[in-house]
Amino acid sequence: MNLKTAVLVITHCASTINAFTLTMGTGNSFGRVFRISTWGESHGGGVGVTLDGCPPRLHITREEVQVDLDRRRPGQSRITTPRNEADAVEILSGVTPDNVTTGTPIAMLVRNKDQRSSDYLDNDMSVAYRPSHADATYDAKYGVRAIAGGGRSSARETIGRVAAGAIARKILKQFNNIEVLAYVSKVQDIGSNVDHDVFTMEDVDSNIVRCPDEEAAEKMLERIDEIRKSGNSIGGVVTCVARNVPAGLGSPVFDKLEADLAKACMSIPAAKGFESGDGFAGTLLSGKEHNDEFYIDPKTGATRTKTNRSGGIQGGISNGENVVVHVAFKPTSTIGQAQQTVTRDGKEVELRGKGRHDPCVLPRAVPMVEAMVALTLVDALMLQQAQCELFPNEAPANRRPNPMGTTAHREGGLAQDEGGEAVGAVASSSDKAISQRIDEE
Repeated sequence: MNLKTAVLVITHCASTINAFTLTMGTGNSFGRVFRISTWGESHGGGVGVTLDGCPPRLHITREEVQVDLDRRRPGQSRITTPRNEADAVEILSGVTPDNVTTGTPIAMLVRNKDQRSSDYLDNDMSVAYRPSHADATYDAKYGVRAIAGGGRSSARETIGRVAAGAIARKILKQFNNIEVLAYVSKVQDIGSNVDHDVFTMEDVDSNIVRCPDEEAAEKMLERIDEIRKSGNSIGGVVTCVARNVPAGLGSPVFDKLEADLAKACMSIPAAKGFESGDGFAGTLLSGKEHNDEFYIDPKTGATRTKTNRSGGIQGGISNGENVVVHVAFKPTSTIGQAQQTVTRDGKEVELRGKGRHDPCVLPRAVPMVEAMVALTLVDALMLQQAQCELFPNEAPANRRPNPMGTTAHREGGLAQDEGGEAVGAVASSSDKAISQRIDEE
């Protein structure tokens, strides 16, 4: 088939298809209704994001976006990369001069100022693949790669996600006072003890490790410093908690809320594991131990769970309790110690990493995880509004399911029996248990 014939075929096909959608290139976009596309490279002119689907009439300022970017930026402390970037965001479109969203695409740009490409181009790193880095696989896929700074595989790409996540955070807060907070819960084998109902962003940012458990944070910092001074790197876990999430977000089968959250969080550079709720620890329990038993909140009349091993998600749908996820991050690939590797043309060599890199990605991963969780929740919220809340449920209160979750309230208080007595009290030992006949595959 020659070029002329190919053009004719494409033209004919396009004319016979009712809907033809051209989206941004493979792997650069995320979301369905609330959708982002990130662009730019670590050592290019800048990085940024285009956010489409943002509701109009939302008040958002550049300074609000900058808060989250400042928590992500490099050069914050001795345990982050010393690259000196202000990461000052520019909002190019989609927001009026008086800081109101218009409903059209929002473009945001952060210009690169302190890139040092010579750290990569003037030595063996220009031809040798860094072990466990994306160098080799990008070359295998595209046949060409951006050597300086790792290109799109650099964590600098996440600037666009965090900027869009700041807007998602504002939407969630305004809709149902939803909070999305993450913290470093584990560094290697050093764990922490944090109350997910009460910790604040101020607690998280009170130390450079970003762990609100001060005793654990001190031990984590000692371990990171020890590894850093040896020219090595270290990994761990970031836990994220979303409070006040209403019941009903997420869909059965392929679009389960935890599945969407898993993809969102696993797309972050250096992420290697994901857990929802108790995750793998739940495999050590029996069903009786793991199940979250229901009860009726005596103050609100809402259906609640006594425990939250499900992490706020059951059957792929939020149940109104805290949504809790854990994301495992590997040690940074680029280290200052000698390692065996190969060159692009297939020669075995020894490589010692150069340039500026995080000895531990965890502190800066905290706002990245928050951003991806917030983006996922807004997308799920807008899908829920579009499908299930387009028409109001006008059935009588006693014909609707009892409202679920921490922020839900039953109209008229606790449910009542035929005699007018409240039925939300805990059943006594003398009450006969309800029997169910189950027939599941």
